[in-house]
Amino acid sequence: MTALRVLLVVIFLVIAGYTVVVVDRHGMNLLSVFFGDMALLGWPGQFNLDFFCMLMLSGLWVAWRHHFSSAGIVLGLGALFGGAFFLSAYLLVQSVRVGGDVRALLIGPDRLV
Repeated sequence: MTALRVLLVVIFLVIAGYTVVVVDRHGMNLLSVFFGDMALLGWPGQFNLDFFCMLMLSGLWVAWRHHFSSAGIVLGLGALFGGAFFLSAYLLVQSVRVGGDVRALLIGPDRLV
């Protein structure tokens, strides 16, 4: 679990730093670039579509883990729009909350039988 937590912290810090540089150089116009590449039907758009589907699955998993409660839906939207930046922080916090129990981390502590 320690290795996973270290990886999550590294992911969070790398994405945060990279994002600061990108926003400084290119501004906050992510969505127009992201969906614009998809509209061009090229490889960057294919990657973005694939990545967007992974973000949707991530958001659905987070919302499901919280039984689609109001908080779960908000957290799921955080996963959808926050990507690995959000998910790395979410998984780090949840791994501490469940005491390192991987099964509880994946399905939620209240689903353990």
